[in-house]
Amino acid sequence: MKRYVLYNPYAGNGGTEGVAQSLAERFSEEEIILKSVLEIADYSEFLQGLEGGDKVTLCGGDGTLNRFANACKGLPLDKEISYYPTGSGNDFAKDIAKEGEMPPYVINGYLQNLPTVTVNGKDYAFINGVGFGIDGYCCEVGDKLKEKGKKANYTAIAVKGLLFHYKTCGATVTVDGEQRSFKNVWLAPTMFGTYYGGGMMPAPNQKRDGEEKQLSVLLFTGKSKLKTLMIFPSIFKGEHVKKEKYTTVLSGKEITVRFDEPRALQIDGETILGVTEYTAKV
Repeated sequence: MKRYVLYNPYAGNGGTEGVAQSLAERFSEEEIILKSVLEIADYSEFLQGLEGGDKVTLCGGDGTLNRFANACKGLPLDKEISYYPTGSGNDFAKDIAKEGEMPPYVINGYLQNLPTVTVNGKDYAFINGVGFGIDGYCCEVGDKLKEKGKKANYTAIAVKGLLFHYKTCGATVTVDGEQRSFKNVWLAPTMFGTYYGGGMMPAPNQKRDGEEKQLSVLLFTGKSKLKTLMIFPSIFKGEHVKKEKYTTVLSGKEITVRFDEPRALQIDGETILGVTEYTAKV
C-alpha cells in the first residue's frame, strides 16, 4: 500500500514540503511517495494510476484544496483522500475539524456535490466561499507582493485599503429570484462554509453540513471609513451581524451579485481580476 503525499511548495510561505516529509515518519508503516502538485498535469490520469489500497494526502492551504477539487470534479474518488492543512488561513480545516481530531482529515465526502460559482462564463467549484469587494482587493494586492518575493500581511492590506485605497461601489443582489440593491458596499461574499480569509465569519450561521444545503451572502455597507474600520474586526467572531445598519445576510440556493464597477474576486483565495458579476449555486 502506498500513500501519495501531494504538496504545494508555495503554500504556507514555502514550509509545506517540510511538513510533507515529516509525514513519512508518522506513517512509517506505509510506503510514502512525495510529489509536488506542480508535477501533476492530469489528475484523472494520476488517480486512475492508483492501486488497491493506495491513499492520497494533500498538503497545502485552501487555494491548494480548491484547485484539487476543481481538477477532480466529476472524477470517481474511490481511494481515500485526506488533507493536511499547511496554508496561511486553513479555513476549511477550521470548519471540519472535530475537537481532539488531528490531521490529516479524510475529505472524500466534502469533495462531492460542491457548490459552483460562474464568473465570466466559466464555472468553478468552491470549498469555503467567494469573496467580492475589499477581500478580493486584499488577495489582489497580496498576489502582487508574493510575486515580488515579499510576505503578504492581509490585515495590514485590509486596513490600508479601508482607509486609503479601496473605494466602495453599488451592488445588486438576487437571491432565489428576489432582487435587492445596496449602496456603499465594502464586502459581498457568498459562503458555503463558515470561515474564510483566515478565520473571518461573514455569515456566522452558514454551515456546510446544515440540514438543508444552502449558501449565504453578506452585504457589508457603510459611508464612513472610520466606522467601517471599527466594525470590521468583529467579523472574526461573527458579531458584525449585530450591526444591522451596516450588515445584511441573505440565504438561498442561487445567489447573483452584480457590482456597478469591476472589482477583484477571490474563490477560496484564488484571485480573478476585473469582475462585475458572479452567480453561486448549490
